[in-house]
Amino acid sequence: MIYLELFISFFKIGLFSYGGGYAMIPLISSEIVKHQWLAEAEFIKIIGIAQMTPGPIAVNAATFVGYSTAGLLGALVSTLGVAMPSVLIIMLISKLFFEHNQHPLVKSIFKYIRPIIAGLVFASAIMIARTTIIVKANSLDEMPYFQVETILIMLVILVIYLKKKLHPIILITIAGLLGYMTMLI
Repeated sequence: MIYLELFISFFKIGLFSYGGGYAMIPLISSEIVKHQWLAEAEFIKIIGIAQMTPGPIAVNAATFVGYSTAGLLGALVSTLGVAMPSVLIIMLISKLFFEHNQHPLVKSIFKYIRPIIAGLVFASAIMIARTTIIVKANSLDEMPYFQVETILIMLVILVIYLKKKLHPIILITIAGLLGYMTMLI
């Protein structure tokens, strides 16, 4: 019975939560309190662990709550419950998309969505760069030369990527090494 309760609770959380993993935390907490699965202090520890582990926080939290409540099978059931609504919705949307992707309206929508997404990714990159690289100096004149060089190297790599289509793993490795070298200085 506990497995069914875990599945239904986390399925509801996955189905009715919008705004990402952090928006799901109050719903997860509410379900835990309602079912008396964990004490609030234990749940706070689980959220801390979920933030440190790779992957979506909601999936990690569901896995840890399920494991704490009902062992390995509880972790599996909770994880399936929180992930299944997203999987089902994506399957439905992709089916509709592939059936109607040649429709002029769908083509028009994606024509305008692509640059918006590119802009959001670029804005995220600028925000991260500002807080990790540029904010340490009051102006570009005060930036350490290594940080300026790192930015220039990253721009050159971006241009090479756009022209030659480097494998993403190579880009991630180069960016990681540059980030690590920047931390050393």
